[in-house]
Amino acid sequence: MSAPHAPDVPDGPITRESLLTLEAYAKARAAFRARVIGHKRSRTVQLGDHVTLAFEDALTMRYQIQEMLHWEKTFDEAGIQGELDAYLPLVPDGTNLKATMLIEYDDVEERRAALARLRGIEDRVWIQVDGFDRVRAIADEDLERETDAKTSAVHFLRFELSPGMIAALKGGAGLGLGIDHDAYQAWLSASAETRASLSKDLT
Repeated sequence: MSAPHAPDVPDGPITRESLLTLEAYAKARAAFRARVIGHKRSRTVQLGDHVTLAFEDALTMRYQIQEMLHWEKTFDEAGIQGELDAYLPLVPDGTNLKATMLIEYDDVEERRAALARLRGIEDRVWIQVDGFDRVRAIADEDLERETDAKTSAVHFLRFELSPGMIAALKGGAGLGLGIDHDAYQAWLSASAETRASLSKDLT
């Protein structure tokens, strides 16, 4: 007797109705996880040795929501709505790119010292479409993640693009990304694969 077919995880906008039940997601989880890992590969940018930008979209946020529901065994309406409220703001809305910023140091003491030294780094991240000015990140709109002593290891960033920038990027223009903090400088030119993936976030 063949195993039951795992349900497909829907594409498109994330709504309460489009989420899989805990049972259905458990069956689809392995295949969906593999799909998301492959999808994230082209949307993850390493800036220097210690900062990673993971650009989010509806697929990555659908995965995050389903994983939270799975691990917390959440099935009540209020709990599901809470996850939607937390993660839907991280989905680009057509005029912007949104990213999770991770500051990573393996050594605990080194990380503590770095987070103190890197206060304000989240406001010094930028992207630049060829032929246009840099666009600085709008950081942590949901809550303040920095204190007087240190910055956080995780930030959420929004980059708002003009119609001209959007048209240029979708037309194949180059894309630079960087950080110009006094204690941390990094820059790179996004690969064609990354540019193609990010341009799909824009309308």
